[in-house]
Amino acid sequence: MHQPALRPWTVYMLRNERNALYTGITNNLPRRLNEHRQRLAKGAKYTRACSVLDLVYSCEVGTRSTALKVELKIKKLNKAQKESLVSARPQIDQLLDLLG
Repeated sequence: MHQPALRPWTVYMLRNERNALYTGITNNLPRRLNEHRQRLAKGAKYTRACSVLDLVYSCEVGTRSTALKVELKIKKLNKAQKESLVSARPQIDQLLDLLG
């Protein structure tokens, strides 16, 4: 049986109309953004209340395990640190170094 190619996991950040940042992970960014923006049940409860969701950062990180670890570390950052991350737009190696 043919197995579909595994897609790398991506960590992403969205900005809403209140300038708040939401962090998530996915292995299909276009589908996930659509779920958030269409306020579908599969979209996060937090983002369903948002009228604007702009993708401000994304980075392919490889495995789901790595994506979950990176997401948790980003979520623990304060707002200023998250904004610095968005401005720097680091790729995976830099991102992992920044997050420790």
